[in-house]
Amino acid sequence: MKIGIVGSGFVGSTAAYAMALAGSASEIVLNDLRPELARAQAEDILHATPFAKPVHIAAGDYPQLKGADLVVLACGVGQRPDETRLQLLGRNAEVFKKVIPRVLETAPEAILLVASNPVDVITQIVTRISGLPFGRVIGSGTILDTARFRSLLGEYLEVASVSVHAYVLGEHGDSEVLVWSSADVGGVPVGDFAEQTGRAIDGTIKSRIDDGVRRAAYRIIAGKGSTYYGIGAGLAKIVQAVRDDERRALTVSSLTGEVEGVTDIALSMPRLIGRKGVLIELCPSLSAAEHEALGRSARILKEAAEELGY
Repeated sequence: MKIGIVGSGFVGSTAAYAMALAGSASEIVLNDLRPELARAQAEDILHATPFAKPVHIAAGDYPQLKGADLVVLACGVGQRPDETRLQLLGRNAEVFKKVIPRVLETAPEAILLVASNPVDVITQIVTRISGLPFGRVIGSGTILDTARFRSLLGEYLEVASVSVHAYVLGEHGDSEVLVWSSADVGGVPVGDFAEQTGRAIDGTIKSRIDDGVRRAAYRIIAGKGSTYYGIGAGLAKIVQAVRDDERRALTVSSLTGEVEGVTDIALSMPRLIGRKGVLIELCPSLSAAEHEALGRSARILKEAAEELGY
């Protein structure tokens, strides 16, 4: 499977590195506004392949994306300290108006995987600009927030995070919704599991985990300037789900017809991902408070998209 990555900064290059280590692709082409950066990243990652999987990795301009099955869009400007993802919107929207036509001119059959923030609104913009079916434009959405939720729950409950099933829905950002009502560990509701293991979850613990998930990006950006390891691994997982037609349920962003009364909006819900992109959107059971919070998140994203005419 051939993967193109537009934007070879921290997120794009880390995604390429994660894909190379996992063997998620047979060929990776790195593209960047600064060709020397793309070349340096490709060469550096190439030197890791003898310790991992046989992957052909190189740098190239848009014509070298020809034949790509999937193109990761990690271009645009980065998030500044204390800047919300939605504040990035105006600065990044213009970038994609220029990038998308060039990508599709070379790789018209590719699935587009959006990684740039604010990822939900950018996913909606890319869907509109490209004219592609909604299933072929995937935003990384809350795949990272879901991973954060599961990892923090796993740490508190002293259980492997892969055994924790819990989702974060809505915006990849401040209004995201941690779904506690259906969270479980090995099929056991998380509250019951906590009681059985002597690790009861009360309001204080929920608040602490919520803050750990919701404010993670702000703390990481304040400490080192940007986040990239978690999302790099998440992007590699999405690519693998497409490559192997896994039909894996992932919380990714995609344009949806209606969520909590809000129409035509991109946000994260559990969706089955396979060879053709988004295959099915799932509707999880939510509590009344979670329904309300998801509706609020959808309205925030709708307002942001409408401000730009989308």
